[in-house]
Order: sequence, then C-alpha cells, then structure tokens
Amino acid sequence: MKTPIKCSVGITAYNEGKNISRILNALLRQKLHDVIIDEILVISSGSIDDTNNIVKESAKKDKRIKLTVESKRKGKASAVNIFIDNAKNEILVLESADTIPDKNTIERMVRPFKNDHIGITGSHPIPINSKKTLVGYAVHCMWDLHHQISLNHPKMGEMIAFRKSFKKIPVLSAVDEVNIEALIKGQGYKSKYIAHAIVRNKGPETLKEYISQRRRIAFGHVATKIEHGYKVSTFSGKRALYLMIKNLAKVAVTKPLTLPKEILFSAGTAFLEVYVRILGIIDYRVYKKNYAVWKIASSTKDLRIKVKPEIQT
Repeated sequence: MKTPIKCSVGITAYNEGKNISRILNALLRQKLHDVIIDEILVISSGSIDDTNNIVKESAKKDKRIKLTVESKRKGKASAVNIFIDNAKNEILVLESADTIPDKNTIERMVRPFKNDHIGITGSHPIPINSKKTLVGYAVHCMWDLHHQISLNHPKMGEMIAFRKSFKKIPVLSAVDEVNIEALIKGQGYKSKYIAHAIVRNKGPETLKEYISQRRRIAFGHVATKIEHGYKVSTFSGKRALYLMIKNLAKVAVTKPLTLPKEILFSAGTAFLEVYVRILGIIDYRVYKKNYAVWKIASSTKDLRIKVKPEIQT
C-alpha cells in the first residue's frame, strides 16, 4: 500500500467573513485518496469583521483547523511567510480565502508531488462573474487566456501547491504566487499546471476595481522581471493577442451572431490590459509604489455560488 502524501493547507484572510466558512467547508469535504489534509492554517491579517470568530467555531468541530491572528494587516506576503514558517509538512497548499476549490482539487494538485522533480503545481481558476458586462467579460477573458497559456507554459495563480524548499518570500511582494514560482523553479524544480484542479473565484464587478487589481498585478510582474529576472508566461502580450484572435476566429465559426459583441468586448479588454500595464510600469519606475498592502476589491469577496458539475478539460 502506497503512503499517502500529507499536506498543509494555508488560507490567507482579511475580512473574509462572507466566504471563510464556505472555503473551510469545501476543504473539509474534499475527496481524497492518495493525499491527506493534515492541517488547515488560517492566517487572518488585521480582520475586524467576524472572520476570526467563524474560524474559531470551525476549529472546535475539526482540530485540523488552526487560526493565527496578525493584529495588524501587513500584507499577503507577510501572511504567506507565517504559513510557511508554521506548516509542519513538506507539501504546502496556498489559497486565498476568497476562493472555493472543487471537491477533487486538493487531491489533483498534491498527487503530482510523488514525482520528486515537481516543485509547484497550479490550479485552474474559473470566475463566477457574469459575462454580460465589459468588466465581467474581461475577467473571464483574462482567466481563460491564463488557462490556455498555462497548458503549454505553466503560470501559477489563485491556488497553488509547492514544496517547502525555502523559508520566505519578499515581504513587499504584490504577486506572491509569482515569487513562489520563481523561487521554486530557480532551485531546478519543474512546475505543472493542473487544468482539472478547479478553483472558483470572483473578479471585480466595477471598472474602477478591475483597473486597480490589474494595475497591481502588472506592477508585480514588472517588479519580478526587473528585480529577480523572472518573467511569467502570461505577461507575454504577443502570446495573449494571438490566443485572443484565435478565440474570435472560433466564435466566428461556432457562434457567428455573437461575433460583433465578442469583438467589441475583446477590444475593450485588450485596451484595458495595455492601459493597466502602462500604469504598472509607471508605478514601479516613476512612483516607486509599495503594493505589499493593497486596497481590497470588495466586490470579489462574496462567492455565493451553486454547486456546479466539475469541468473536464
């Protein structure tokens, strides 16, 4: 009988009272065979809502759940480092509290670590936003491009699993998954994108929040490239543009009546992405901004979703 792989799950949270019970329940309901969730560490950073109380009540029902409270919000990177420092297993799963994994996601993300050459795995984020608005369409478009690019050039996002082969990430990081990806691959490990490891998330619902979020991410990608010499695969404009045109060509054949709207919304998404990347570059080179603690997009925090069938890819 093969020995199951034990993992530690870390959840970073800030005022996640609307969703924290959903993610904890989703983790406790995971279907596992070759994997054991040995502990679930919630790092709550400066939360002033009912996040901490909800986690404490959940911990009474399952001893694997443990709460660590940062009295002051110091940024996600700080919370990630607390998780890394306190986790007792070699394989770590990191997830933001504003996401919900499907029932087989942990098993599918951790099982590849049977291969000693695998250092990090990434999930397949699928947003629950409506595609009827430009912002909702842009959210879906960006995550769909992330998926298509990651099939051949893995890029980690939203929920990742990795080996505990380093002690911490830069405390000023604005893109923690990217920094972890760079540190792991820098040690010679391979990355693997798990397309059928689904995690639900919610993108911004307003244009202001969308621009703010994408601007921070662009800043983080620029900082990582300049300071660490690491460029994420999804930051390739040519690759993204090629896939966007390819997707439109497919729509022209399969759903020709929707093509005008698709072209309009795709053009709007492309314009917004160019705009936020310019802002990200300016933030880094001119304003020297610090995005370690960023303004939360409040519209992303409530994932009231119905149970959906798993997506097979």
